[in-house]
Amino acid sequence: MATAFSMFERVELQVASLAMTRVEASLRAALACATAKGCPPRLSEALEYAVFPGGGRLRPQLSLLAAAGCGDGDPAAADAAAGAVELLHCASLVHDDLPCFDDADSRRGRPALHKVYGEPIAVLVGDALIVLAFEQLGRITSSRSAALVVELAKAGGAAGGIAGGQAWEVEAAAPLEEYHRAKTASLFEAAAAMGAIAAGASPAPWRRFGELVGRAYQAADDLMDAVGQSTKAGKPTRRDFALGRPNLVRAEGVAGARARLEAMLHDTFEAIPPCDEQASVRRWLEQLTARLKVC
Repeated sequence: MATAFSMFERVELQVASLAMTRVEASLRAALACATAKGCPPRLSEALEYAVFPGGGRLRPQLSLLAAAGCGDGDPAAADAAAGAVELLHCASLVHDDLPCFDDADSRRGRPALHKVYGEPIAVLVGDALIVLAFEQLGRITSSRSAALVVELAKAGGAAGGIAGGQAWEVEAAAPLEEYHRAKTASLFEAAAAMGAIAAGASPAPWRRFGELVGRAYQAADDLMDAVGQSTKAGKPTRRDFALGRPNLVRAEGVAGARARLEAMLHDTFEAIPPCDEQASVRRWLEQLTARLKVC
């Protein structure tokens, strides 16, 4: 039994490694286009800093997981979708750290981009990465390109997307559920939906799964901000409390937030779409759950 389990573990590691290889290759190709001749040297360097090395790459992994679950009939489209999702995510981090928003000193365990390159370059890097995400989708020769563009645009938009989530932070009051959905869950939802679209399948069940993953992720992030350490989080903690931002712990206390996280994770497992790769999806979600519960 132990030998069989070890073999299963090796297969899962190989699958995860292949997914990360595809994600990194997609991002490298995109950055090569962005930093080609004509790009100012300091901006080129800052773009590299914003994207590499990455964090967990959870969103692009989710895209490729959904594509695999739907047969991965168009790997080039799936890779472009995964890369575009991560580029938009990186852009949101750069903008989120700016003094006008979180005023964060660090991100992913190192100085925030604006601390290294200055605020003007940070604004331009975020802008350039957003444009690059859509350029990535426009370069693929697929009939699904337009649908992928629309899906990503909704995730980044003002009505229920990242821009809207960021804007809630400057309102006098923000509804917690709507804030969490826009700020975080919208991009997870788009990541899963885009993987399915790239493979030529219905995105509906994957969209729901992605949203639940994103909500659970944000619940864990709220807990980390409230009770975690900056060294483990890779970014400043207790910022939500200092800035008066919506936070699940502020609303329900630590015990209540932990209970909500458990409930969200249960719902997420229940929402795994029927597919040939259910075992791989479940294994990925189990690994994510272990990571989130550390909070």
